[in-house]
Amino acid sequence: MSIAPFVQTPLDVAKKMLELAQVKAGESLYDLGCGDGRLIILAAKDIGAISTGIELREDLIERARTEIKRLNLEDKVKVIQGNFFDVPISDANIVTLYLTSSANERLKPKLEAELKLGSRVVSHDFKVPGWKPSAVYDELLGHTIYTYRIGEQL
Repeated sequence: MSIAPFVQTPLDVAKKMLELAQVKAGESLYDLGCGDGRLIILAAKDIGAISTGIELREDLIERARTEIKRLNLEDKVKVIQGNFFDVPISDANIVTLYLTSSANERLKPKLEAELKLGSRVVSHDFKVPGWKPSAVYDELLGHTIYTYRIGEQL
């Protein structure tokens, strides 16, 4: 069951998402519906984050794994094939999303239950309904990035 089509996040948007999330080296970042792995690869390569992507589609998983291997990032990036509703994310410092608002709403109880206080959630183009963003960035043509902190989002 797909809850969002694959649309590759533009590079400038991915970089701004990581900047707004204030990702630090060694932090754990999860990208739910990671597609081809662009964001998790950038987080590991450019910042030194420990990145995990969760994706349903096998073809996208293979693309991500090929690029991870090519860049020799296997020690910092892993990709899990599966439904992100079924994968524990409690060790995440940051969760990134490029899902629909309805998918974000369905995901909200999982985020609230599993993430530690202060964890950051960054969503590309779609709000998490019912949460108050700590920041909204809309200076990228046609894109909006919503940043939330667990414990401050209500």
